[in-house]
Amino acid sequence: MNFRPLHDRVVVRRIESEEKTKGGIIIPDTAKEKPQEGEVVAVGPGARNEQGQVTPLDVKAGDRVLFGKWSGTEVKLDGEDLLIMKESDIMGVVEGAAAKAAA
Repeated sequence: MNFRPLHDRVVVRRIESEEKTKGGIIIPDTAKEKPQEGEVVAVGPGARNEQGQVTPLDVKAGDRVLFGKWSGTEVKLDGEDLLIMKESDIMGVVEGAAAKAAA
């Protein structure tokens, strides 16, 4: 991908949720909600503070993150659906065993 986000923006690839519930019920595509979990693909250099210094972002490429339902702007790059959002739209990073279990 030849795209570099600017400032405090982050490019995220949605991680699709399970097709079935824990009880075994298959969820049709029309009833599914868009996933609110994704993998960071690329990050910008950071935001500038009032003194003009660049403050680096807390997330990095490869992090699994949770974000709001209506966060970001949907774009299609190289045939792939991605989201571009500000770092402030990200609610948190999924760390440790939870990230590996979800993979």
